[in-house]
Parts: sequence; structure tokens; C-alpha cells
Amino acid sequence: MPFGKMGASTPITTDAIWNLLKQIPDPEVPAINIVELGVVRDVIFSEDGSGVEVVMTPTYSGCPAMKVMEDDVKEKLSAEGLEVKIKIIYKPAWTTDWMSEETKAKLKAYGISPPPKLTFEHLHPLSSVKNAEVMCPFCDSKNTTLTSQFGSTACKALHFCDNCHQPFELFKCH
Repeated sequence: MPFGKMGASTPITTDAIWNLLKQIPDPEVPAINIVELGVVRDVIFSEDGSGVEVVMTPTYSGCPAMKVMEDDVKEKLSAEGLEVKIKIIYKPAWTTDWMSEETKAKLKAYGISPPPKLTFEHLHPLSSVKNAEVMCPFCDSKNTTLTSQFGSTACKALHFCDNCHQPFELFKCH
């Protein structure tokens, strides 16, 4: 276990590392952090105690925010005097099912419709999510219309609420 600035002669614990990582906001949705997003999969201390490896899974294999997240992790943990290594894994593939109900509530409060529970219909190539499944984060109406498959990021779609007349993004299931 490495020693860092957190407690001069006290080793930094796994819990302390996780707490530091929870301070890093998702660069695309700052209402949640990278741990809540589910991209941080594990924290592993080096055998010699000089550093830590953070295992991460991107939301998409080409997620442009991943580099920012990696840099933020390195900056946050390096500031504690740790040697930091990032390991990117693609199996298992990231899924919105890794988001807790609390995280989904934060998305909704931020104005983003949280992803519904992942089902076969979401994964089947000839199927699409029915608008009735997409709830407006502002008025909770299911009377919504898809306006674009892609929102401000590839992981979100644009919708319009036909009830309260507000545009909003849906965090897509995957």
C-alpha cells in the first residue's frame, strides 16, 4: 500500500483512493462522478507500494471523454504523491446497468432522462426504444418524441416532451 500526502506516514487505503476518484466529475455530465458513471472498475496497489493502477472501462470504445477522465485520474492521484497507471479494459463492456438508482436520480435532477433498464429490445438491431419508454425529466410524462439519435454526446439522444414542451436528452441504454 503506497504512502502519500493524505496522511504523511499513514498508508493510503483503497477506500481513500475510491473517495478521491469520486471527486472527479464526468467531463460530459458533471452532475455525476466517474465512479457513479461506472467507468472505474478497480483500484490495484503496486506490489512495491509505490503507486496504484486504476482499471477503467469506457462507455464506448471510442469515447472522446476517456482521455480527459484518464488525465483527471492521474492528476488527482499524483497530487497525493502516488505513481499512477491507468489500465483500460473492454470486457466486460460498459453498460448503463452499472449506474445505481441514485446516479439515475442525479441525471434526472440535472435534466437528463436516465436510461431505462436494459432489455432485449434495446440490444436487438431491428428494434428501437419506443418513445413511451422515455420519460421527460422535467414533468415525468411519457408523451415524448425522439428528435435525434445523438445529443451533445454519442451516449445521449435528443427528445422533446409533447406535454411540457421542453427539449431534453436521454442517456441511452447500452
